[in-house]
Amino acid sequence: MKVLLISANTEKLNMPTLPMGLGFVVAATRRAGADVHFLDLLKADDPRAAVADAIKEFGPEVTGISIRNVDDQTSAAPRFLLDGAKELVAICKRLCAAPVVLGGAGYSLFPEAALDYLEADMGIQGEGEGAFVELLARLARHAPLAGVPGLFLRGKGLQAPRSYQTHLDGWPFPDPDLFDATLFRDPSYFLPFQTRRGCPLKCSYCATAAIEGPRLRKHSPEIVVRELARWHEAGFSRIFFVDNTFNLPSGYALELCRRLSKARLDLTWRCILYPGNVTAELVAAMARAGCSEVSLGFESGNRRVLAGMRKRFDPEDVEHAARLLGDAGIQRMGFLLLGGPDETRASVLESLNWVDSLRLEMVKLTVGIRIYPYTRLAAIAKAEGVIDHKDNLLHPRFYITRGLEDWLRQTVSSMVAGRSTWVL
Repeated sequence: MKVLLISANTEKLNMPTLPMGLGFVVAATRRAGADVHFLDLLKADDPRAAVADAIKEFGPEVTGISIRNVDDQTSAAPRFLLDGAKELVAICKRLCAAPVVLGGAGYSLFPEAALDYLEADMGIQGEGEGAFVELLARLARHAPLAGVPGLFLRGKGLQAPRSYQTHLDGWPFPDPDLFDATLFRDPSYFLPFQTRRGCPLKCSYCATAAIEGPRLRKHSPEIVVRELARWHEAGFSRIFFVDNTFNLPSGYALELCRRLSKARLDLTWRCILYPGNVTAELVAAMARAGCSEVSLGFESGNRRVLAGMRKRFDPEDVEHAARLLGDAGIQRMGFLLLGGPDETRASVLESLNWVDSLRLEMVKLTVGIRIYPYTRLAAIAKAEGVIDHKDNLLHPRFYITRGLEDWLRQTVSSMVAGRSTWVL
């Protein structure tokens, strides 16, 4: 079967990125015997023309489109990003009779709403490596589609519950030659590499569990190092471990760092640390393994706000982690999410003054919290009348404590203006 797989992302919201998630689907689909043509629109001068040319030249029997970003998560003037993808779907359907299948992290958050808005034929919520391959097999033999896990049919809803691959090592990794080799030398690109999927932490606003599931599943450390060695041999030496919590579980993170050090791959990498459970042993191992930068998503410096977000750490834990990282020479970027439930003027000022005292190399401040389906924040917003019970939240909606917005924006802007390392 001839399959066209398109990464629809054309945004560089924080940094340009390679579509590794879709790369896994490409690898699994090829292993199943399909003839796959892969198209990354981030590098296309004219995305519409690139899609039209691919359809005309390749003649796909099935077209898959990966949706990464729904909006830019900016509360002041949010940009809705699906209109470009909607045009791509229309081009595919106009030029070819092949069914259009949606997937990707952005799609998985809004499976029915995005499917209706983009006017595609079907979509797969969650991991596509298994479900998409099964879908292709059924389409090839004209079999019923009921039972494909996580499959949504437009107008007919979910066909079967999602499933989660327990042993991630069972799926093939993408090949480096899938991507433009010139990007390997571009210092703005880091290879996005995920060693774990799923998150059990249940933070009040976070949608990770809706995308990846609530159970943590891991690649074995030896497989991770083997694959990183393959990418390094191809010329990529800058890695971004995109796991939401690199240090959880701590034993896994420590073993991975030890194996990276032993492999002597000469990699430079960054990661995201959960501010709790950061130990001196782990930080030292990270530094030896090539870690140069860490993102700390502590979100607030106020205990009441942190408890409302269901965080399992306190400001002292953050201070401890920041000190250990700084002493090890690892750059630190901190994040504040301001304006959520339980926020007051006093708590905002406490957080701002507290993060100032940390002397981090970079601080990212966000005013207002994007409301996602299936989260505790969405339930709070509905109960308070911030959003309607029927709102599918596809178009961005934000929670900002009533009466706080104007003061909060002015206060944050004033603080940022006086600090070169703070950004909005």
